[in-house]
Amino acid sequence: MNKAVELINEWGAFDERHPESSIGEFCRYYLAQQREKKPAPHPDAGRFMPASADGMLMRLLGRIFKLHSIYTVAAMEGTGINMVEEFTLLNTIQQLGEPRKTEAIYGTLQELSTGTDMLNRLKKLGYISEYNDKEDKRSKRLKVTARGEKALVLCRKRIGQLAGLMFHDLSDDDKRLCFQLLKGVEIKFAAAWQGHKGKKFEDIYKEVVG
Repeated sequence: MNKAVELINEWGAFDERHPESSIGEFCRYYLAQQREKKPAPHPDAGRFMPASADGMLMRLLGRIFKLHSIYTVAAMEGTGINMVEEFTLLNTIQQLGEPRKTEAIYGTLQELSTGTDMLNRLKKLGYISEYNDKEDKRSKRLKVTARGEKALVLCRKRIGQLAGLMFHDLSDDDKRLCFQLLKGVEIKFAAAWQGHKGKKFEDIYKEVVG
């Protein structure tokens, strides 16, 4: 096949899957695919690797998340916040601008009971305050205190450094490509997970996969 025709076909297939993407994003994707045609062998190859591409990707993401969690313990030391989930919750409260409790909890993908426990700890530490919602007297709204703001400044610095530690070997183009390919998964399931609560996995699978 003519090389130009082959490239156009690749571009057409990519554009069909990602219609909002730019030419530059296609180029990064194409170059990454060429590199992946001869991937370096994984140290666990042949022993623990899942059989499907879906399984391999989830295993990779799961192990990266686990390693990130391990290094997070060191990164959070001395910040006044012990858990990255509590940092995420505190950061979300500030970004949402004095949200209701449920908005903050679900905005960080937490279960209501777990999120409530975290809010109680943050309140006990003096990082947040709460007040009655004028629009709904049954609800409480949350606000980050000056003490919480101070903790956030250091935590954000450490979390940013941790991200740089984990991905400093990747080029900016590769990082943008990873984000481009995976952002749709996060958007899709962040919007769907609450509606899936209480359903059997088989029903969720049929709904999503068909």
